[in-house]
Amino acid sequence: MSKPPRLTLPPRARAYLLDTARGAFAVHEAGAPVRGTALLVPGFTGSKEDFIALLEPLAGAGYRVVAVDGRGQYQSPGPREESAYTVEELGRDVLAQAAALDAGPVHLVGHSLGGLVSRAAVLRDAAPFASLTLMSSGPAAISEEQQARTKLLVAALEALREDMPAVWEAMRAHAADDDTGGAVADAPELTEFLRGRWLATVPEQLIGTGRVLISEPDRVAELAAVALPKLVLSGVVDYAWPVPLMDEMAERLSASRVIVEGAEHSPNAENPQVTAGALAAFWDGCTRE
Repeated sequence: MSKPPRLTLPPRARAYLLDTARGAFAVHEAGAPVRGTALLVPGFTGSKEDFIALLEPLAGAGYRVVAVDGRGQYQSPGPREESAYTVEELGRDVLAQAAALDAGPVHLVGHSLGGLVSRAAVLRDAAPFASLTLMSSGPAAISEEQQARTKLLVAALEALREDMPAVWEAMRAHAADDDTGGAVADAPELTEFLRGRWLATVPEQLIGTGRVLISEPDRVAELAAVALPKLVLSGVVDYAWPVPLMDEMAERLSASRVIVEGAEHSPNAENPQVTAGALAAFWDGCTRE
């Protein structure tokens, strides 16, 4: 899961509920649309906080930036029905969010699972968007190793959805078993936030989106046919989708490609300054076209 490098909003950012035709969504917003507006969609087990370190530099580059919690994710409400969390339903939510921003075409950024959701939105209707960035997100389902881990998590959630603290403790114990001693322990306030985010997320959201990650088909050819500027951005290594697979996807999409040094699956959190610079440069190029 993405771990925000900090949890405090920058001074000029604000948190609020964005009302849309498909319900209300918790968002963080910063900046004025001098050069455009961007909508940032988080990944599996994530939230709008995963983009918190991008808000200030992107606002400083002249962009209005809106990071969102998806339905049932952290501070956005959502139903206790698994059918509400298919990639198609979540893609419709992104379209509603873009419309509610009332900003004209927006630059859409999807991190990990958020990339699959953003792709679904664009394939349904590309008109609301000025560009699409797939950040640490691949062409289809996640790697086989990660599929196996996600299947175990989905099974645990199905059995213990009314006892989310128990699933959290099991996840933390499993992560500790996997640690070979190189990982740095999370600060207490970050651990508290991660646990609170997990407990606030609707179990069916995690079950439904987990199933998306292990079953999503390759839709790159469909997306390549959409006349929209595209960027594939990742770290130097990635546990969910191998970097060479994302290289190949970028070629198939005729997309721009950026690899962020010093980052792995979450360049938005692991090297936000370089990531923000790459996003702003890409968006600036879209504006000039």
